[in-house]
Amino acid sequence: MRTAEYAEYDALGLAELIASGQVTQAEVSIAALSAIEQLNPKINALVEVWRSEPRAATGPFKGVPFLVKDLGLTAKGHLNELGSRLAAGCIADEDSNLMVRLRQAGLVTIGRTTTPELAASTTTESVFSGPTRNPWDLSRSAGGSSGGSAAAVAAGLVPAAHATDGGGSIRVPAASTGLFGLKSSRGRISMGPAVDEVWAGLAVHGVVSRTVRDSAALLDAIEGGAVGDPFEIAKPRHSYLSETTREPGSLRIGLLLHPLSNSRSVEPVVNATRNVAIQLQGMGHSVDEVCLDMGVSWESFVEMNARFWSANTAAWIDAIAAETGRPIDAGTLEPATLSLHRMGHQLTATDLLEAMHSRNLVTRSMGHFFCKYDILLSPTLPELPPAIGSYNVGQEHLDGRSWIDRVFSHSPFAALANVTGSPSMSMPLAFDPETGLPIGIQFSAGFGREDMLLRLAGQLERALPWAARKPEVWAGKS
Repeated sequence: MRTAEYAEYDALGLAELIASGQVTQAEVSIAALSAIEQLNPKINALVEVWRSEPRAATGPFKGVPFLVKDLGLTAKGHLNELGSRLAAGCIADEDSNLMVRLRQAGLVTIGRTTTPELAASTTTESVFSGPTRNPWDLSRSAGGSSGGSAAAVAAGLVPAAHATDGGGSIRVPAASTGLFGLKSSRGRISMGPAVDEVWAGLAVHGVVSRTVRDSAALLDAIEGGAVGDPFEIAKPRHSYLSETTREPGSLRIGLLLHPLSNSRSVEPVVNATRNVAIQLQGMGHSVDEVCLDMGVSWESFVEMNARFWSANTAAWIDAIAAETGRPIDAGTLEPATLSLHRMGHQLTATDLLEAMHSRNLVTRSMGHFFCKYDILLSPTLPELPPAIGSYNVGQEHLDGRSWIDRVFSHSPFAALANVTGSPSMSMPLAFDPETGLPIGIQFSAGFGREDMLLRLAGQLERALPWAARKPEVWAGKS
């Protein structure tokens, strides 16, 4: 199988070729590894290649190459370094619940992808592994914190890859690199066994992919609780894959064009989002521009998230340092991460309880919104992907709160769904006419309504297909 041929298939397409005997698992793996060898030096999406993983015996994705983010899950016997010098050389002693399910699905993991240090950023430019570059424009960021996974999928190295999302980390890189990215509801995918919830329930597992059907079928393969999970939400009535071909009906959609802070989305992003809203109206949906009340002020929203992020990051850093015996200083951590560590240790128990109260206010307010509307439509990002190096300028002068304010200024639309625990997706439905860069459009729904989102996603993918557009760095060109 030639690399260019391999890159044209999504994960389900490759699985069908393998199942029918048209190609072997070995041929597909060789093509994937060839693509990585050729293109990863350009985009820096992988921190490690695994060449000795066993072939899959069963599963709907039997033999399909896959990549896992260097954070959030563990694979027994493999490095788990979290994008950080502090955790360099750490090896996992067991498969996490998600890794078990990925193996059971038949996916063959061939490496780890880059991530910003401890996922505390929405660009992937760590000191540990260097900047990950956007396949559409190598001078720009691929987003974060699942930037390595997104860059690899966008460039055709693999059809889909593992990602996590604690404040937009699936949807931001998906928007930056022209992919489909679905953040599932809190509790939909097990985070265990080492933890019950990550970042006080803000973070979830998922994937980035080039097609809606791949993300849906992968969610079918990995969803559901595991023994000892703190709670388990209702299973879907139908497979998520089948939902992508079901019509969504006429949906009530609220349109939000600008962040809830004082900033504004740039003109190309506003125009793209308005155009999608017009398309939706032509498809029979009702769209109203809304003044969204999320229950707290923007400043309180950022403060709440700063407390959750810093407290969890501080505890995480302390645990890693205790395990490795390394000091917590500028030799092991970046300035922004050290600032979060300091802030986390300065917080009191009542500070966290106040943050939990704010989270409740946001969740209740958005619950009322989704009683009136089925979908919240917005840009995924208010601007085009930033230039490499620009995001991190001056971070050494920022305290923990100021760093989170910077993170949320870059991705102000995404974190709302993490706080509420509701599902949200980014779709590559538009492109900037001047630069050719993809523009992600975000759709969010009420808790547990991935089915509704995937019906809408399938409808939009058919109406506004994006598969023909390829980035500058693309395995199919080799």
